[in-house]
Amino acid sequence: MRNLTLLTDFYELTMMYGYFCQGKTDEIATFDLFFRPFDESNFCIAAGLEQAIEYIENIHFSADDIDYLRSTKAFDEQFLNYLKDFKFTGDVRAVPEGTVVFPYEPLLIVTAPICQAQLVEAALLNIVNHQTLIATKARRVCHAAEPSSVLEFGLRRAQAPDAAIYGARAAVIGGCSSTSNVLCAQMFGLPPKGTHAHSWVMSFPTELDAFIAYADTYPDNCLLLVDTYDTLGSGVPNAIKTFDYLKAKGYAPLGIRLDSGDLAYLSKQARKMLDDAGHSDCKIFASSDIDEYVLESLKQQGARIDIYGVGTRLITSNNTPSLGGVYKLSNVRSAGKDHPKMKISDNPIKMTNPGEKTVYRLFGRDTNKAIADLIALKGEVIDDSKSLTITHPLERWKSKEVYNFYAKELYVDVIKGGKRVLPQKTVYQLQQDCKESLDGFWEEYKRLTNPHEYKVDLSDKLYELKDKIIREERKTVAK
Repeated sequence: MRNLTLLTDFYELTMMYGYFCQGKTDEIATFDLFFRPFDESNFCIAAGLEQAIEYIENIHFSADDIDYLRSTKAFDEQFLNYLKDFKFTGDVRAVPEGTVVFPYEPLLIVTAPICQAQLVEAALLNIVNHQTLIATKARRVCHAAEPSSVLEFGLRRAQAPDAAIYGARAAVIGGCSSTSNVLCAQMFGLPPKGTHAHSWVMSFPTELDAFIAYADTYPDNCLLLVDTYDTLGSGVPNAIKTFDYLKAKGYAPLGIRLDSGDLAYLSKQARKMLDDAGHSDCKIFASSDIDEYVLESLKQQGARIDIYGVGTRLITSNNTPSLGGVYKLSNVRSAGKDHPKMKISDNPIKMTNPGEKTVYRLFGRDTNKAIADLIALKGEVIDDSKSLTITHPLERWKSKEVYNFYAKELYVDVIKGGKRVLPQKTVYQLQQDCKESLDGFWEEYKRLTNPHEYKVDLSDKLYELKDKIIREERKTVAK
């Protein structure tokens, strides 16, 4: 991975310089990376951790970096000399990629000397926000497509090469079976998918000539795009002739692709034509500005589509093109003493949770389905041998007693003392982890429209700490 150390907002560096000038470089800071509620989904699929690790492992200021910073005239030579040997020496805990996460639950927790913890803010948000957003969109698309499978086809509409590569990676974690992006496939061990475009068909004298030529080139993997001229009038009939030709030679054709028009109507008509011609084993593949809402509509109309290619609306997460992820200071350890920190606001959505934390997911012992999450202070132990009362994090009068449950801590150690400790997984292993995490929730929490509200509570100790800090701050302001 290339050196991304200067992939940061300038104020991260000016704050680092300020910490350096104020003698605060030995203070240990803890920051939480989490997202706030948004309209598109009630939960997200955590993604991007692998690239976050690679970024942190490669942090260093090259001679060119330091020369550039010198040219800004914002830093003195003592600070620039400090940067020469700069590297990350702290700890990172995180929710594993593929895990279902809810608003305010930290996806990633950084504890490091304050200059180090401050520097990584912008890049970590860039990496984790993007991949989490796309993995979440892919989960919604794949959920709507079930039992049909989904391929990621977004390369040409992604906002840049990196967005295409890492967006495709995240899409596979979220459930897509593979990608058309060859570089992504090469980087992450995925099988690249795709056949031919309309240009292939138009380059031959006739549509049938194009189909036969493609069948001769790929007899074992022949999937034909049938909407270049007239889908039902020529495309499907010519595909049938080509499939007859292939079968006569002992090959099994794969199917057809629809890329325009009324996909529900065309797929039903094409299915009948293929079946009547003895090609019931051929699949129907469809693309063309598809998202989860189009998929739900196609399903309601009885569309006969086996595989979907989803591009623009997935890779750009068109309805919600950004995730509201933030990176907030939650604790400062100075002279061996912890000082929990929180942002206080008149807007409850902007308030943060103080202290070093962890998150427990509570599962029913009889169902193995998630009941609620509990954000707690690090080191708190949940006694699941007895019932537990959970409450709304803001409206504490709303409560629910949980019993016959077991508690699972969500975080794993990722980096310890600047060294990676988390084993690397393949993208398909992360996809399986995502499936298992989703399987731990009832369907009412996963539906696309008006999902049931999942309960995320603060432990009593965390709530009391938060309340204490707010009351103390109000007293200070009142003086």
